[in-house]
Amino acid sequence: MNAAAQSATDPLTDEIVGNIDLQYYGPVGFGNETHPQQLSVIIDTGSADLWVPVGCGDCVNPQYEANASSTYTDTGNPFNVTYGSGNVGGTLAHDTISIGSLEIDKQYFGAVTHVSSDFNEDPISGLIGLGFSSIATSGEPTFFENLIMQDKVSAPFFSVYLTRGKASWITLGGYDMSKAVGPLTWVPVISKTYWTVQFNGAVVEGKNVTGDLYAVIDTGTTLIYVPQAVASSIYANIPGAGPAANYDSNFFSFPCNSNPTISFLLGGHDLGLNMQDFNLGQDGDGSNNCIGGIVGMDDAFMEGFAIIGDEFLKSWYSVFDYSHGARVGFAPSVNNAQ
Repeated sequence: MNAAAQSATDPLTDEIVGNIDLQYYGPVGFGNETHPQQLSVIIDTGSADLWVPVGCGDCVNPQYEANASSTYTDTGNPFNVTYGSGNVGGTLAHDTISIGSLEIDKQYFGAVTHVSSDFNEDPISGLIGLGFSSIATSGEPTFFENLIMQDKVSAPFFSVYLTRGKASWITLGGYDMSKAVGPLTWVPVISKTYWTVQFNGAVVEGKNVTGDLYAVIDTGTTLIYVPQAVASSIYANIPGAGPAANYDSNFFSFPCNSNPTISFLLGGHDLGLNMQDFNLGQDGDGSNNCIGGIVGMDDAFMEGFAIIGDEFLKSWYSVFDYSHGARVGFAPSVNNAQ
């Protein structure tokens, strides 16, 4: 262990649209100068590339002023990433990147010159992928993987605390016990691509819903997505639920005055969902039905997968651990005790 190894905590801002916690972003430093340029990026465990705009004509958010950095290098190699929603393109570059006191020289990232319109609608400059580099478009280690390999971080995990409109945090190389109100439940990672765990089904109003899926634990996704057939089975166990009237067929509604209990079986562990996060609001003005935050996915999109987003993670202080063969820990969040 390197004596200089440490941890860093990055404050996250919650982008709220209506009553939905849409996404969480925090500052990342670019450049080796005494005062690196700070840019806001989405914290995304569901991808593995870092990118920010550099000389991007159609970008409306702050860009990296790369010419101010003596260590910036553009490789000239093309860089393109397509997400579930949106895409970016540019070239692969490297420079000194930092979060708090933790920094990596020659960290590869996308210097993007094009972003799709949805990225311009958000108050963020870029995105930091914290998945496994096996899925990185760049083919290079992620920022956190470099911290581990270079012995710069005091523990090989990072911890994510997401709230409902209050201060949220990511801790790199540490775990903040004050954010949990119970012990960690560890769930093994079954594929070091995304942070992928086994999804064994759901328990809805005390009834089991079977589903043998891969679940991606994804801080970069707002809601919870499961195959359409699994979504239908979940809502079939909520009295009065059915297809949403005013949304596409992947959305379902349920009586606003009901308070169903829903939990997921992840790696055999029963982990609950908080109803204030599941209830997305009315299915149209004056409706007695509300939209549910578990959404169906067509088989063409990520068949055999569930995507478990912030809606679930607000209830669970989550630890993404590269050791012990890779695992994700879930502790009941202080968020639910307040």
